[in-house]
Amino acid sequence: MSDEAPVSERAPVIEFAGVGRTYPGPPPVPALRPAELVIRRGEYVTVVGPSGSGKSTFLNVAGLLDRPSEGVYRLDGIDTATLNERDRTALRGRRIGFVFQSFHLLPHRSSVENVMLSLLYTGTRRKERRVRALETLERVGLGHRAHAPTGRLSGGERQRVAIARALVNRPSLLLCDEPTGNLDTTTAGTVLALIDELHADGFTVLVVTHDPGVAARGERAVVIRDGVLRETDPATLTAEAVQTLQDVRPLQHATLQDATLQDVQ
Repeated sequence: MSDEAPVSERAPVIEFAGVGRTYPGPPPVPALRPAELVIRRGEYVTVVGPSGSGKSTFLNVAGLLDRPSEGVYRLDGIDTATLNERDRTALRGRRIGFVFQSFHLLPHRSSVENVMLSLLYTGTRRKERRVRALETLERVGLGHRAHAPTGRLSGGERQRVAIARALVNRPSLLLCDEPTGNLDTTTAGTVLALIDELHADGFTVLVVTHDPGVAARGERAVVIRDGVLRETDPATLTAEAVQTLQDVRPLQHATLQDATLQDVQ
């Protein structure tokens, strides 16, 4: 039998308490409506919505790239509003591993050098940085390409390097922004299978996507429309369902694995 604690007993990694983001005008633009959201350690949560729905704003706030206009955001129990920019940057670097659609790799550097860069400002010695980078590349199935310049890798290989770079710091959260957006269907499937494996190994995964098929792979799914979050069953997600949910009232004072999504309209 597994000794793993039930999800409801695990510590929260992300806690939104009335978190919203409004861009100043005129007129002001409420890009993310105030929401309650809890993502616990070891969960796999997806956020899905079309272009202009508020996905990027949600990702920027969750990734500590932007500050909310209202509410309290705790990451690993730390109230991020109390931190100055230097401390926010340090917290982001230690606790969040980012995977982007466009990879953001240095093309003339090797795979292992790209992964090592993620450890550059952590105080890790160079020898240990290299060892950890090589181990992480092996973990994502790319040990045999460790010394190849990333500019010579396929799209799927580059995304695996990007995932290794995100993992090497052993973050609390793997935050993926359209991780298959630049990949063909077959390659996208292998990358998604790797993300599934990482979740099975205990990583907390948050994937932001426009693709209902990608979103359906999560344990929990959240639809975002006009900046409003609505939780739904990932097994029911289709393009049509995402469209339909724009007319459904957000959850009010309802809990689904301790995540409450409130209507503030």
